[in-house]
Amino acid sequence: MSPSGVLHSHSIATMGADGIGPEVVDASVRVLQTLAQLDGSFHLDFHNFDWSSRTYKKTGSYIPQGGLDELRKHDAILFGAVGAPDVPDHISLWGLRLAICQPFQQYANVRPTKIFRGTKSPLRQANHGDLDWLIVRENSEGEYAGQGGRSHRGQPWETATEVAIFSRHAVDRIMRFAFQSARTRPRKLLTVVTKSNAQRNGMVLWDEVAAEVAKDFPDVKWDKMLVDAMTCRMVLNPKSLDTIVATNLHADILSDLAAALAGSIGIAPTSNLDPTRQFPSMFEPIHGSAFDITGKGVANPVATFWTAAEMLTWLGEERAAKKMMDAVEAVTERGITTPDLGGSAGTKEVTDAVCEELEKIYRQHSRK
Repeated sequence: MSPSGVLHSHSIATMGADGIGPEVVDASVRVLQTLAQLDGSFHLDFHNFDWSSRTYKKTGSYIPQGGLDELRKHDAILFGAVGAPDVPDHISLWGLRLAICQPFQQYANVRPTKIFRGTKSPLRQANHGDLDWLIVRENSEGEYAGQGGRSHRGQPWETATEVAIFSRHAVDRIMRFAFQSARTRPRKLLTVVTKSNAQRNGMVLWDEVAAEVAKDFPDVKWDKMLVDAMTCRMVLNPKSLDTIVATNLHADILSDLAAALAGSIGIAPTSNLDPTRQFPSMFEPIHGSAFDITGKGVANPVATFWTAAEMLTWLGEERAAKKMMDAVEAVTERGITTPDLGGSAGTKEVTDAVCEELEKIYRQHSRK
């Protein structure tokens, strides 16, 4: 029980959706259930939402009428992946993931990155502890605002526009979130990423707002990088970085690079947060649906385990979240990893090992 004697209860909407999504979400639910049972201070009530590309092909819609109202009743959403070979990506993304993120105002996309114990980075001189970043991605507008259109289709002069939207309101709120996040970390260091030399309107506004917001955080050291130079810095000098904030498009790309530099996209988590907590936040791995390995039992569940730990932290269960991550890293340190990390274990073996490690951690804790 918790110190107050009250058993906390959290309602979690689960949505495996497409590809390996159901596999890794199911694995995470099992680990979370084991963790909650061992911990005894909180309860997790899971409710599955069968929204997927299969649903879309059957009904013509990813989300049924009134679906968001039902989803809103939960404390958090644990999401797998969306995308299918026979559905255009822009339809699946806008039909499900963005159809949740945007109306639920999940404007802060947070992607931590680190090298796990027992795993290797492709960077020759980077070891465990050398690469430990928090990437904050603006998640509501920018290049993914959905503004623009196409005209004169099929003609040689066919024209397509994709309008990047940057409002002072949205830039200010993500910048403040990023500075606050940097303030909570030991190094108190923030790097602001733009491309303001070439994009002289939205990116210059981004720079200006960063400089204004920085005045309210005198304890946070910050610097500024152009996005192309940032890719070089991430590879050549990873120790110089800590917290990073960038636009929707730039941070999307940089966070995939970060995951690869940490060893595998199969370990990278995402939190889509509504910092106001008016709406439930959504937590997902960033690896996508990976149809090439769907059903083979080799999907890496670690990204979803880390995602689930981030969800627990958001729900106030920091102590349990830390134990979960301790268990995951103990397993990777023992070499029980899936093929993307150079191992030979399957999804079930990794999941079994994490559950066993949690039992060991709680046994040791009870003896103290």
